[in-house]
Amino acid sequence: MPALDLSGLDVHHYFSQRAIDRATSYWRGVEALWVAGVAVSLVTLVVLARVLPPRVRSIGLGRIGSAVIVGMVLLVALWFVSLPFSFFQLWWDHHWGLGPFDILAWLGAQWSSLAPLAISALATIVLLVGLAGRFRRWWLIAVPIVVVFAALTAFVSGWLESAAAHPLRNPQLAADGRRLARVEHVSGTPISVQEVSQWTNQPNAFTVGFGPSAHVVLWDTLLDGRFSRGEEDAVIAHELGHVRSRHILKALGWSALVVLPLLWLVDVATRRRGGVGDPANLPYVFLVLTVLGLLMTPVENVVSRRYEAEADWRSLNATRDPGSTRRLFQAFGRTSLEEPNPPVWDYLWLQTHPTVAQRLAMVEAWRARRGP
Repeated sequence: MPALDLSGLDVHHYFSQRAIDRATSYWRGVEALWVAGVAVSLVTLVVLARVLPPRVRSIGLGRIGSAVIVGMVLLVALWFVSLPFSFFQLWWDHHWGLGPFDILAWLGAQWSSLAPLAISALATIVLLVGLAGRFRRWWLIAVPIVVVFAALTAFVSGWLESAAAHPLRNPQLAADGRRLARVEHVSGTPISVQEVSQWTNQPNAFTVGFGPSAHVVLWDTLLDGRFSRGEEDAVIAHELGHVRSRHILKALGWSALVVLPLLWLVDVATRRRGGVGDPANLPYVFLVLTVLGLLMTPVENVVSRRYEAEADWRSLNATRDPGSTRRLFQAFGRTSLEEPNPPVWDYLWLQTHPTVAQRLAMVEAWRARRGP
């Protein structure tokens, strides 16, 4: 993707003031829920870091057994304190017409998300506590194991997601997908549809897996008649652009670079307390990781926005239909209440994609480079 100046777009040429105000009002609520949720999680970890250690040392189940018990307590506590904010987000989305208010479906989704999260988190806890209890520079050993596990999870997820989706049933759109895959030089990449309309009205699509497991998944809300075929093609081409650019593999590479200093900082922060090898320090480890994660989020989002911008550019080159792409980005202001120009702090911490204004500016830049 060439270097582009995506600033200075007048969003009033694309959105009415009412639409801008509506998106702003919605996002102020989203931002407040995010800030409150983060604050409550941090307070919970601070309390647990003070309360749990004396009790952990009296469990008497050994290093690994105690680590499992403490890990379960931490995960369940954080899950419970996050529930009210997830519930209010459900209500907030429904209030703004972005989804149904189905409490039973929401509870099922919350419960089903706990098991895989708990399994992966507990496996990581056992790994780190076990290594830290035996090796002084445990992080040097942990890094390659964590990276390999993350790569394996990303690889297998392509097939797991395909099992929960069905093939495109629209023959014309399926033909478009095959044609765009050839243009993007990723022929054979499966494109499936995931049924999500029972819990959201917002459209979305994503790419999972890499290599032979690479898979494009469209939400059924993208195919419910609100978008033209050209706009749907722009989304498909965008996701195929991720496959072409090997963004998942590149993201794994960035993670590998980050994991080593992250684990080293955790070791430094916990060393005076006895280190990560002491299960009593796990609440403090969680607290340190949460704070470091917050500090690193803006950097991670810079990388993510770069990848998303590159996929947008590939989509424009593949479809050669800037009009449909422009209408797609404008539609996001209606179907997802995307704010064209969010505040700077929101952009740094919450936005994994370029802003709608930046994406529209890219369309105009592409059009200007290609001529009338």
